Amino acid sequence: MTVAQRDRAFRSLKGLERTGSTSRVLNFAAITSRHAERGGGKLAPLFKARVLGGAVIVKHRLRPHEQGVFGKPRYTATKLVIPFERTDLSLGGRSLFVEQRGWTKLLGGLHGEPAAYPEDVALLQALDDLPSLDPFLVREQLKRRRLMVAADYFVLSEADLEGMRSFVSGELEGLVRLACGTDDVTHETDRLVDAILSGAQDLRLEALRGALHLEEAEYGEGLFCWRGLLYYKWSLQETLPLLEDLMGELAAIRLVGPRPQAVVDQIFELKNRVASGFARRTSQVSEALGEYDQAFALLRDQIEPAAFSRFLIGAPGVFRALGEDMGLLSHAATYWRFRFPASEPLLATPDDLIDILEEFALALD
Repeated sequence: MTVAQRDRAFRSLKGLERTGSTSRVLNFAAITSRHAERGGGKLAPLFKARVLGGAVIVKHRLRPHEQGVFGKPRYTATKLVIPFERTDLSLGGRSLFVEQRGWTKLLGGLHGEPAAYPEDVALLQALDDLPSLDPFLVREQLKRRRLMVAADYFVLSEADLEGMRSFVSGELEGLVRLACGTDDVTHETDRLVDAILSGAQDLRLEALRGALHLEEAEYGEGLFCWRGLLYYKWSLQETLPLLEDLMGELAAIRLVGPRPQAVVDQIFELKNRVASGFARRTSQVSEALGEYDQAFALLRDQIEPAAFSRFLIGAPGVFRALGEDMGLLSHAATYWRFRFPASEPLLATPDDLIDILEEFALALD
């Protein structure tokens, strides 16, 4: 167990105090607070140990000095942070890594027991198995493992919602224009976007349920799945330019320091392997989202709206693959930019570049 007081790690979490779910972070204190602010009442506890109710879970790239706490080599880990103060992460707290040596004993120590509750261990192991913490992937993972969690935990962060809003409006404007029979559909489009992105029940949108041919019990699930598909489509649009930068810079990066021919050959091989992995993963995401586009066209063009509804209800079956692919692509692109800021020279030692490429290759294979 580590104790952090105003250290750099916790200062870096300071900006997450109002964040709910992103592809990298789950902030349960923020999720429950936002739920209460929206009039949703008190959420059922996610963990059996009450002390974990304010936890922040982060997908974390391990630093060299952290890798030794695990029984086998790994580049990334799931970090559990228990803040001293839920609303001020800069005050520090306690943290551990899921699956580090002795982690269940450390977890139990948080609530005064010799070992953690099995339910909490199972939940954290399920999260650790994921490459990403986006709410759609997390929800599907927990459902597959029969871990029952309130749907209200699976909400997007305010930042992601704001980023998606313009994109989703553009996606849905044609549908609303056709339904209303007029070009001025800004208000109606905004209502539809709000309904899909917020997940809130809106009786004014009963006509939408009818148009989707969904029973009342299926309506909430259908909107959740629609939101997930739009999230992945938006995420791909946001990530592709970063990936293009990464691939261009990977070809242009200059090595500094000694570099025997064998090392140069190894880097060349790793670059090709990584490029192939990025291409394959991107193609898989594009293919899955292409199926969504085809199904949505059946609704938008009033050809077979019920077919789109059937597609939505079956969508969770593709969330795992989509979430894994998008998580890997997004994390790689953002880490590359963190490691090589655009304003600095593209320089790396052979060892540093090999470490980065080996991590990418291992994740992409």
